[in-house]
Amino acid sequence: MSQFAIRAAEAADLPGIVGILNHYIVHSHVTFDTRRFEVAERRAWFDTFGTTGRYRLVVAQDGSRVVGYASSTPIRPKPAYDPSVETTIYLEPAATGRGLGRRLYAQLLDRLADEDVHRAYAGIALPNPGSIALHESLGFRHVGTFDEAGRKFGRYWSIGWWERPFPCPPTSRDSATSDR
Repeated sequence: MSQFAIRAAEAADLPGIVGILNHYIVHSHVTFDTRRFEVAERRAWFDTFGTTGRYRLVVAQDGSRVVGYASSTPIRPKPAYDPSVETTIYLEPAATGRGLGRRLYAQLLDRLADEDVHRAYAGIALPNPGSIALHESLGFRHVGTFDEAGRKFGRYWSIGWWERPFPCPPTSRDSATSDR
């Protein structure tokens, strides 16, 4: 795993991030976006992230190539929701199954631990056993399901919601280290 670097995203990473997202838009139900994005369309989204604060974007890099990203965004636009964030993670398909996702996501959560974050929420399009296992290994617990909440590829998909408190009680798999 040492060949992968995990760091805060930079503007030059945006094409790689968009490429990963576009793969899942076209080939998977895990995002409810239904059309590919151009890099310029995602610039405003990218600009919402910082190197401090609740809203972060971290990338996994293999050499000079971005192979994954994890982010935290507002869960709802009303001020009372500010201490809650929605988190997400995407990896290039070839980068899955090697522990990188857990390491990348743990980095995001570790960076949020020092911020005014009370809860992180993750919506998982079902079925997705790999994502469920990842989230639960990092202290998320299932709190509900929105049945058939979205339609993509001519069928309805449910969304399971997972929640993680801050601080999070340690899990038996808390072996990720910080690269801050």
